Amino acid sequence: MQQKHQGAADLTGDASFVRIDQLTKRFDEVAAVDDVSIDIRKGDIFALLGSSGCGKSTLLRMLAGFETPTAGGIFLEGVEISQLPPYERPINMMFQSYALFPHLTVFENIAFGLKRDKMPKDQIAERVEAMLNIVQLKPYAKRKPHQLSGGQQQRVALARCLAKSPKLLLLDEPLGALDRKLREQTQFELHNIIKKVGVTCVLVTHDQEEAITMADRIAVMSNGRFLQVGQPHEIYETPNCLFVAGFIGDVNLFKGTVEVDEPDHVVIGTPECRHFVSHGITGTLDMQVSIALRPEKICLQEHEPTIEQRESAQEHGYNCARGMIDAVAYFGKFTLFHVKLDSGMVIKATRENAARHEETQLVRGQRVYAWWDGSDVVVLTN
Repeated sequence: MQQKHQGAADLTGDASFVRIDQLTKRFDEVAAVDDVSIDIRKGDIFALLGSSGCGKSTLLRMLAGFETPTAGGIFLEGVEISQLPPYERPINMMFQSYALFPHLTVFENIAFGLKRDKMPKDQIAERVEAMLNIVQLKPYAKRKPHQLSGGQQQRVALARCLAKSPKLLLLDEPLGALDRKLREQTQFELHNIIKKVGVTCVLVTHDQEEAITMADRIAVMSNGRFLQVGQPHEIYETPNCLFVAGFIGDVNLFKGTVEVDEPDHVVIGTPECRHFVSHGITGTLDMQVSIALRPEKICLQEHEPTIEQRESAQEHGYNCARGMIDAVAYFGKFTLFHVKLDSGMVIKATRENAARHEETQLVRGQRVYAWWDGSDVVVLTN
């Protein structure tokens, strides 16, 4: 059973390049960030993910030096920086608005911080040239920001941040101003540029897809605290609480009671069916639990699943419910089905459109069996 936890995970290698230690920020009596701790590895892209008001932007502003912690510390390569002003920190922050100077060219925007640091002109030109090559904007060096697309402006802002070779790069909703198609394309470009440069990065976003696509590790935040920290596949496949399960992607939640609890399997009864879970949990009989099941893990078919279709013969007769297709939505890559089970519960199931013409079409109003493997079930108590 997944247990809710708080704080830093055990890591190998240079785990504590950035260390956030029991950090708290209060505004009057409200804790915007509430006693959080985490270690961030050198070279990682670390995402702070959560809805508006969860504390992620306040945490980022404390890293940047725009907010002073109420308690706790921030360490960069072992040096405590939480009391340093922003201009004394080897950190650069890219804002959602990009904050480009409209009267300056692309070259001049990227060079701006280097000129303020009084870097020699020949070194500035060399550095800006290198940044233009990395973000693939060399042909646009003499253009003004208004002559660029949104994605190009974003890359100019990134190049300006990277030009000063910061030890830590902070990104505040970096793709929020882009339309959906451009945002999907830019996610990969941004990830590749950051990895090519090798800078450690903390990314704030409310977009689950953006975090999963770009980050090496994710911290899911709510009410100023970390609910779960892990790699993207860990957060998605094994959420440790109901909030994380519901916040990251679509999920079906069944309410039930533990009927059998063995070291290698558990049986949980719900109004929809009996669930065979092919792993043990730390629980007790008759305990109330929730079952989280992703829509893509559910198979839909007209006939009852056979023993041969099952991952384990033990599961035959379990993890299966009858219902009627209530709605069908075609999304190109996949089709989404809403299935109203005989219990009255409506579940979501998706089917990948791998073939151009499906041999067996499922339609609205059709009676179907919905079934899944016990290894795809996550049992939650909170």
